[in-house]
Amino acid sequence: MQFLISLDPESNLSLQHQIRQKLVEAILSGALPTGERLISSRKLCQQLKVSRNTVVLAFSQLVDEGYLLSRERSGLFVNSQILEGRIGYSVKPSEPKAERQRWLQKIKISGLGRQQHNFPDDWQNHPYPFIDGYFDAPLYPVSQWQEASRLAFGALQTRQIAAESTADDPMLIDQIRTKILPRRGISANRDEILITSGSHHALYLLANLLTNKRSRVAMEDPGSPALRSSLALTRSILQPQPIDEHGLIVDERLNDCDLVFVTPSHQLPTAVTMPMARRKQLIAQARRLDQLIIEDDSECERNYLAAPQPAIRSLDTENRVIYLSSLPKALAPGLGLGFIVAAPSLIRGARRLRRLMVGNPPKSNQRTAAFFISLGHYDAFMSRINKIFSQRWNALRDALNHYLPDSIKTIPNQGGTAFWVSCPPQLSVQDLVSEAAKSGILIEPVADYYADPEYFQKHADEQCFRMGVTSLDETKIRQGVKKLAELIRELSGKQWITLENHPHKPLSGKQIHQQLAGATLLTKTVYGAPCTIELKANGSMLGCAGHAGEEHDAGRWWIEDNRWFRQWDDWAYGEKLGFYVTVHAGQISWFNQNGRIIDTAVIKQNDSLKPQLV
Repeated sequence: MQFLISLDPESNLSLQHQIRQKLVEAILSGALPTGERLISSRKLCQQLKVSRNTVVLAFSQLVDEGYLLSRERSGLFVNSQILEGRIGYSVKPSEPKAERQRWLQKIKISGLGRQQHNFPDDWQNHPYPFIDGYFDAPLYPVSQWQEASRLAFGALQTRQIAAESTADDPMLIDQIRTKILPRRGISANRDEILITSGSHHALYLLANLLTNKRSRVAMEDPGSPALRSSLALTRSILQPQPIDEHGLIVDERLNDCDLVFVTPSHQLPTAVTMPMARRKQLIAQARRLDQLIIEDDSECERNYLAAPQPAIRSLDTENRVIYLSSLPKALAPGLGLGFIVAAPSLIRGARRLRRLMVGNPPKSNQRTAAFFISLGHYDAFMSRINKIFSQRWNALRDALNHYLPDSIKTIPNQGGTAFWVSCPPQLSVQDLVSEAAKSGILIEPVADYYADPEYFQKHADEQCFRMGVTSLDETKIRQGVKKLAELIRELSGKQWITLENHPHKPLSGKQIHQQLAGATLLTKTVYGAPCTIELKANGSMLGCAGHAGEEHDAGRWWIEDNRWFRQWDDWAYGEKLGFYVTVHAGQISWFNQNGRIIDTAVIKQNDSLKPQLV
């Protein structure tokens, strides 16, 4: 029988796999009727312009799997038994309105997990996907994971994996105990660890085990939508607790709570790191009020500007802290493995509930992960992606500081994989997200993270969005931020501060020299750290930035055509930049060549100089 097959040269599948896939689809859909003779391998390879061996191998595998039958001297035929037991289907029109209404009345739980924003499935095709938690293909350790998988599926391993048991893979448990938890300062016995199908699964288990309609649970606001949905199922009382630059605020509002949920490493979604003093304060309050703490450490401590802090559970001496984390999704596409560390009694209850829900997370995945860790691949992988993410994080930080220094501020953070960014007040976040996507730039609105869905309607001046670095190469970050800055300025239009609508006129070259020679400028970086710039009278300049003054650079400044120019050795990409300048009441404002405001700073004059305010 003749049958047309088209192969996609851009597909990730091999030609052999594409042929198999097309034939299976044709057989199951009825396009190739059962009992029919198949086209010969010689004719099909000529038709597809591929080697005959490729076609023969595809046919051979379909024979092995029962889709085709080989008859001596007659050829290959579609196996009539392959469709036995299949009832078939017919396409029906969309759900009628009356039927839809009936089902809405029958369903007792609605609205859970429903978010206003979802990223497109083809996000990889966008040139600038600044989305956190999605990973670009080069990050995956494909060959190392394949090696671990081959070992997991060896004969002896396969028998152990297939054994029916509610227990987790003992090899993975030991690897977590000895290789992963010590990195966070945690010591645990085997009976204190439970494997889950990711962090959301762990949240669901804990919410159902520890809360009911009488429980009051504090969680960060903004915070995890998944946790909020899980708590809604148990009808528990939610206490949205605000955060500040140090994470969850610990105060009297937590006094009546039974359970406190916190993401101290890098707060979800702002990426703020909780300092040690706040962690100890939270532990002390939990002891005093007999509270439990759920510590979600799924991202772990990726601090690039300071030393990492130990997990809160490592400070706990009374087993009040329930620790949950997960293996990075960047290990393998679709990997969903997490774990809970808690008191043995809670682990036993969670294991029973897990058995009722999904049974065990796939034992094959568990054993593969165990080999991946034991062979040293995990430590090497974490070291590699931490280095990559650090470079990307710094690249995004520098790009925001360079292209959007005055229009965007971020909550200070010391690392992680995302920035929490405030939108210029004259713009709508939704409009910005929509228009940016049309230009191939994907950024994340953050309304879904708030307990009050109308939060930004009530606080229009606090609109924010989120930018992540896990999904695009470092080389694309600067250009993506540059395009985003251009879009923001285009959408801002006449509302942007310019020289035309500014109340003060730009200084002349002579006035600029009088104001700035020997002065010190006090400002902040886009990521919230203080920055000091000393302008020497001889035209050199020195810069110092960071909460501990950890960043330094040098450069030069000069005046040309009534504009102030500067060029750093390293900062601002070492580019030569010129600005029009206004000064009023001890504050300097810089405007670019198009007359739009770029940044501001406070002028601190040396005592020997007399400032001349304009």
